[in-house]
Amino acid sequence: MSDRMEEETTVNDSYSVTVPAAIRRIAGIEPGDKLRWSVDEAGSLSVEAVEQRYGAFSELEPVDTGEETHVAADHDLIPGDH
Repeated sequence: MSDRMEEETTVNDSYSVTVPAAIRRIAGIEPGDKLRWSVDEAGSLSVEAVEQRYGAFSELEPVDTGEETHVAADHDLIPGDH
């Protein structure tokens, strides 16, 4: 018995597709994830799930600069313009 699962979807007028629920569950695809599409020399299409749920900077550690900041008041400041 094969571990491979196949599902079909239709490309709509805006070239969008829906990932079938069974595929989403097995692949662990959740809202916010990205799909990386590739085509090899023979024309075979592959899709890889790329987790993007937590943002581009979620794994960075905060750095203490020794200065207190207030994001609501400081967000429009020009560097050096305190």
